Amino acid sequence: MIKAIAIDDEILALKIIETFASKIENMSLEKTFNKQSDAEKYLRKFPVDLIFLDIQMPNKNGLDFYKSLSQDTKVIFTTAYSEYDVDAFDVNAVDYLVKPFSFDRFQKAVEKVKIKPTSETQNQFLLIRADYKLHKIEFEDIKLIEGLDDYVQIHLKSSSKITARSSMKSIMEKLPEKDFVRVHRSYILPIKSIKGIVNKNIHLDDFIIPVGETYKDDLKKIIRYY
Repeated sequence: MIKAIAIDDEILALKIIETFASKIENMSLEKTFNKQSDAEKYLRKFPVDLIFLDIQMPNKNGLDFYKSLSQDTKVIFTTAYSEYDVDAFDVNAVDYLVKPFSFDRFQKAVEKVKIKPTSETQNQFLLIRADYKLHKIEFEDIKLIEGLDDYVQIHLKSSSKITARSSMKSIMEKLPEKDFVRVHRSYILPIKSIKGIVNKNIHLDDFIIPVGETYKDDLKKIIRYY
C-alpha cells in the first residue's frame, strides 16, 4: 500500500486528487495540505511513500520545498505550467502532471511508483549527536527521555544513558506520535512501557514519573485514569 499526501494551495485541485486517489486500490491518501509548513510538520511525525506536490505555490516553490525534505520520499509534481517539466525530472520526480489532468493520466503516474515494504521505509530509530559522534538509537531501546535544562538524557535498555544538547520539543518532533507521549515538561515516555498510574504518578519498570498538569489531556487520549 502506497501512503501518500497532497500539497496544493488550490482547494479544488486537492479535491480532484482526493477523488482520483480514492479510485486507486493500492494507495491511501492520508491527508491533504494547502500550506507547505503544515505538511512539513506532518511529515516529521508520519513519513509517507509519495507526495503529490504543486510547484507554483506561495512562499516556497514546490521544487525547492521537495529538495529541502530530509526523508527519502517519492514525488509526483502537479502544476498548470509545463515549463517546469525539465526541472521536475532533475530532482528524480516519478512523474509530472500538467493541470487539468485526467484520471487515466493520474493512474499511470501512480503506477510508476515503486516502494519498499513499509517496515523498510519508515525509520525505527532516532539520530542524535552526543559525545562528538552521531548515535543511532532504536526506538525500542528507549526507556524514557528526561529533560535537563538545555540537555536531554535518553535512558536506554541496552546501556545506561546518552546525554545530548537538545530541547524536549525538538526530540519529541523526531519521535513517532503513536509510540511516545510527553507527560511532563521533563519527561517523554514510550507508551507501551507505562505499567500503571497511581496518584498522578506513572509507574514504569524502573521509574516513577509525575504527570504534569499541562500534559494531562495528552495522556488522557491514550489512557483513561481519572
